[in-house]
Amino acid sequence: MSSFYKGTFLLIVTAFFGECIEFIVNMIMARELGEHGLGLFMTVLPTIFLIVLLATFELPTSISKFIAEKDSKYHLSMLQQVLKWTIISTIFLTIIASIIIPFIPIFNSYHPLLKWLVILLLPIISFTSIARGYFMGKQQMGKIAASNFLKKIIQLGLLVFLFQWFSFDLNTSVLIAFFTIVGSDTVVLLYLMHMFFVQYQRIKKGKNEIMNGKVIWKDLLSVSIPTTGLRIFHALTHAIQPFLIKGALVASGITAANATEQYGMLAGIAMTIGFFPAFIAHSFMTMLIPTVSKAYVQNDYTKLQKLLQQVMIITAIYGTIAVGIFYFYADTLTMTFFHSTQAAIIVQLLWPYFLLHYFTIPMQAYLIGLGLLKDAVFHSIWSTSFSYAAIYYLGSLSQLQMSGIAIGMNVGAVILVSLHYLTICKKIGISIWLTPVNKLH
Repeated sequence: MSSFYKGTFLLIVTAFFGECIEFIVNMIMARELGEHGLGLFMTVLPTIFLIVLLATFELPTSISKFIAEKDSKYHLSMLQQVLKWTIISTIFLTIIASIIIPFIPIFNSYHPLLKWLVILLLPIISFTSIARGYFMGKQQMGKIAASNFLKKIIQLGLLVFLFQWFSFDLNTSVLIAFFTIVGSDTVVLLYLMHMFFVQYQRIKKGKNEIMNGKVIWKDLLSVSIPTTGLRIFHALTHAIQPFLIKGALVASGITAANATEQYGMLAGIAMTIGFFPAFIAHSFMTMLIPTVSKAYVQNDYTKLQKLLQQVMIITAIYGTIAVGIFYFYADTLTMTFFHSTQAAIIVQLLWPYFLLHYFTIPMQAYLIGLGLLKDAVFHSIWSTSFSYAAIYYLGSLSQLQMSGIAIGMNVGAVILVSLHYLTICKKIGISIWLTPVNKLH
């Protein structure tokens, strides 16, 4: 348990500084792009993440789980299989993307070079995911923490340099904002792959046994397929969300331009503030996947129960403090950092959504570690269906508008966290009050 908390603490500390940088990055983009430009940036971002997601095939998660569960003598065999598959699949995906992406309608509203930046991201993310998965599984969190921080600091440096020394029109400014993402990911790729191949050479010199390729892929795909399905579902729904919210607002009686600005305040300002403390939840998630996987394989239910108790208590403490600050100081936060007072009411309306989000992330890691990925998928489908129905219906009411959007998002968060929590408690033999109810074997 001490190694778990040491690794988590390292991730939290570096993630805190990374989130501070991310906060500054979003401040710069909000000021340079304006509310309309920020709305354009946030509108296409989920679509880009959906495309890039296909390149990773959730390899970090499946590799991490494999490394944590299997004897080290089989690691080389698995990595060789993954490297071979990634080279082939990346070439194939890049060719297909080069043919299809130029014809996706959403990119017609942006700079012509944007689609090519997205295509460039595919091989970068594909190979980075292998190294990430390996280091996560080995619980070498120093390298993961360093790469996360490096990504943020490079992106900030590029943004400051380019916007400080050059002047761009709106379309080019949005393109530059995406370019900084690609540039920072490229630096992370070089760092992680260098560290990975140093370790890879050491593994080759050790005692290794060949593992059947079909067995390897059966293990990896049993995690990758449902996890990718879950991520694709999330990416699809997040890609739809901007249009759903803006459509609901337009139906309520406001103009399309005003709807885009309000979505920009929601996604670019309110969520930037509300998701700031989530770096703690993501740090827990990174550590929990291999830790829970290993404990579950060893049938160590006492450890699983104790770990859940501690993670939930810590999340409740920092989450309550965070949303309390956001609620009572919303005006100060939005005005000080984003020069916008209109976004303050959105921050206040979404405090349940933010708080429950902090709980959802580590619980999703638990579901992955316990092999309950199908449950996670169904939970997301149910919660998102109810949430989106509520968002459109309530958001389209002239007397509610953005308040209705917030209610719908809060409803979805309540449903999702409840389903996750009840499923985990039942699986590891613990009550909803976090007290053991029986011993499982």
